[in-house]
Amino acid sequence: MKTTTETTVREYAIENPSSIRVFESLGIDYCCGGKKSLSDACSSGNIDVNRVLELLENADRESKTPDSGNWKDKPLSDIAAHIVEKHHGFARRETPRIAVLLSRVIERHGSSNPEVAQIEQLFTAVTQELATHMLKEEQVLFPYIGQMEQAVLNGRSLPPAFFGSVMRPIANMMAEHDDAAALLSQIRQLSGGFTAPAGACPTFRGLYHGLEEFERDLHRHVHLENNILFPRAMEMENAGK
Repeated sequence: MKTTTETTVREYAIENPSSIRVFESLGIDYCCGGKKSLSDACSSGNIDVNRVLELLENADRESKTPDSGNWKDKPLSDIAAHIVEKHHGFARRETPRIAVLLSRVIERHGSSNPEVAQIEQLFTAVTQELATHMLKEEQVLFPYIGQMEQAVLNGRSLPPAFFGSVMRPIANMMAEHDDAAALLSQIRQLSGGFTAPAGACPTFRGLYHGLEEFERDLHRHVHLENNILFPRAMEMENAGK
């Protein structure tokens, strides 16, 4: 893919998965806010766009397996299965672990670091929303997308859906993505960019590292859905009508 400053961040992330690490390292939103051009995203973050172009070109060149993680042409059912296994699985494993770390840090350091109690409230809100969100995807939306894909491949009519168009649940999922991203952004701000205080204990450092990894994984999760799975599902529905 030719790198230009007017290409959107979303388009980079879709075409060149190797670009995701570059965007993450610079704090450039490639999922919910990925509709900005690279130029606008760099301007907003006060980042040298020429340096970013260089990093993107290097990342693409140095990628040893260009097809690894490139989901734009994979079957929709494969993408959905990957999201459930990797990203839903990650959230379910990490949620209780981070909750325990939050409790420990609040107990030991809450009086001198009151922001951690606020972070706990925000994290609880994120995980409660995600728990319901993931169930709706696994039990309703993803199975329907799989059925729709099979019908199209076999030349059959699209299966009926109680929610009407697939655009309806997708719109709800994308709105929930925005909500979760906003809550995690607040956590990032309260934690000073997930930077533990000077002299912090290993538990405190482990908490902030875990929260940063949680945010990073959610960004990748949302990217796969907002930028790849959902647009292709809507295109497939339109083509099958």
